[in-house]
Amino acid sequence: MSAEQYKAEGNDAFRAKDFPKAIELFSKAIDVSETPNHVLYSNRSACYASLHEYADALKDAEECVKINPTWAKGYNRVGAAYLGENKTTEAREAYEKALELDPSNKMAQSGLDDILRRSSRPAPDMGLGKMFSDPLLIDKLKANPKTAEFMKDPLLVEKVKQLQKSPTSMTQDLFSDPRLMTVIATILGVDLSAGPRDEAEAAKEEPKEEPKKETEEETQQPAKESAAESTEEPAGEPPVSSDKQQADQFKANGNALYKEHKFDEAIEEYEKAWNTYQDVTYLNNRAAAEFEKGDYDGAIVTCEKAVEVGRSVHADYTVIAKSFARIGNCYAKKDDLPKAIEFYEKSLTEHRTAPVLSKLRAAQRELKTREADAYMDKDKAEEARVAGNAEFKKADWPAAVKQYSEMIKRDPSDARGYSNRAAALMKLMSFPDAIRDCQEAIKRDPKFIRAYLRKANAEMAMKQYKDVDDTLQKAREIEQKSGQANGAQMREIEQLLEKALTQRFAPQEGETYEQTMKRVQQDPEVLEIMGDPVMQTILQQAQNNPAALQEHMKNPEVYRKVMILMAAGIIRTR
Repeated sequence: MSAEQYKAEGNDAFRAKDFPKAIELFSKAIDVSETPNHVLYSNRSACYASLHEYADALKDAEECVKINPTWAKGYNRVGAAYLGENKTTEAREAYEKALELDPSNKMAQSGLDDILRRSSRPAPDMGLGKMFSDPLLIDKLKANPKTAEFMKDPLLVEKVKQLQKSPTSMTQDLFSDPRLMTVIATILGVDLSAGPRDEAEAAKEEPKEEPKKETEEETQQPAKESAAESTEEPAGEPPVSSDKQQADQFKANGNALYKEHKFDEAIEEYEKAWNTYQDVTYLNNRAAAEFEKGDYDGAIVTCEKAVEVGRSVHADYTVIAKSFARIGNCYAKKDDLPKAIEFYEKSLTEHRTAPVLSKLRAAQRELKTREADAYMDKDKAEEARVAGNAEFKKADWPAAVKQYSEMIKRDPSDARGYSNRAAALMKLMSFPDAIRDCQEAIKRDPKFIRAYLRKANAEMAMKQYKDVDDTLQKAREIEQKSGQANGAQMREIEQLLEKALTQRFAPQEGETYEQTMKRVQQDPEVLEIMGDPVMQTILQQAQNNPAALQEHMKNPEVYRKVMILMAAGIIRTR
């Protein structure tokens, strides 16, 4: 079976919710596919996610975006896998990348909305108390097609009843028993099995003129020319003349020689065919042989003649499109990408096909990369940095962003460009963009503490306090390892940590003390710390022996957790 056949059967299995079978079929499709196909990895990722096997889902999703980094749906798969692992920061980055590629991507926007709901969810039982308070819940779940089969298991029914009594008592089962997650999703109205609607979605994501086939393999080098066409004669021709029969015989001889890689002899036969009967197909075949022997200039001349004659005799547009595409291939081989792009576009104007579209995109990407490389200049990057600093001091933030962007284009490897632009973006209140720039700076220089500090400040402005803590803890570790534990940057890290904790648990506007304490005690991280058996032991020891707490706080992780509890008012000092 072909990859396309396996994929079709895999889609059927997915729709039937037979995810293991779908995984098997998509795996076979991947194995027999001639070139890496991003859609197959995307579909298999969806299957793994439906089975809550998020590590495998992430692996396939990352392979998908590696094959086709311009396909927004691939980043949706990455985001869904990270979200399944409760890695909201990474999930948010993936969904934002999807929206960057496709601003109308509803799946990505839905993912971001889900992350926002998670981050703002106030109840310590994750809102389960209210969900499970319905006395008819068991009967409703037994009647729902999505959960009816699960509810035949008395053990699961007992778990649901236990959740009705005490929503916080079964937290571990929520993650160890996927059926419970399905039950909760059913109550919430969330479909956890969003799957590979590949045919329909690809049709929306590609121009309507494209074939419905979703494969979008794009390579930097043009594919090898196919054997000379032998069936290009338009249908419905009048009875074949003797000249045409003779010409077709010459062409058949040429095709046989072409397959034997005897290109010079094949060219001679195609030329005889053309001289016997004026059919543009013979010129296209000759150009194919000239291309394969490396005579790109000769192939261009032949194709130009084919276009000229074809126009005069009103040849089929697909024949003209072939000639233009082959001229594009020749220029690509000659490394003249602007000309290659020009003729690929002409070919697509005549007749739009996926292979030519792929070559056009590959040529455009390569040309863009070359132009960017040619634009790089470290000296001019430094000039732009200095100019950006001057604009920053004048408080002209848009001008500073422009100069720092120029610096990045001139030298993308310099982390300072991203960090400086992040500082200007924060002044413009563009905090998500500032965070992305800080991440780029850290990627280029993982020990660049200033980038961590700016990222933490941007996250704090967005009230992403857990992310602030994670960012600053990484910066703290770097400073400690570098022997700068008592330096100025370490003091700034500690001050930001304290500020973040204070803001995180501070009373909100119009909130009473009781309401504040209730909200604080429902904070997910506070609940996690209070449920940690090790921390419970430490806190019990501290009640009888305060000195024991001081000893335990020499451990950085214990220190961090105790500071969170103190900021939350759980632990109070006299």
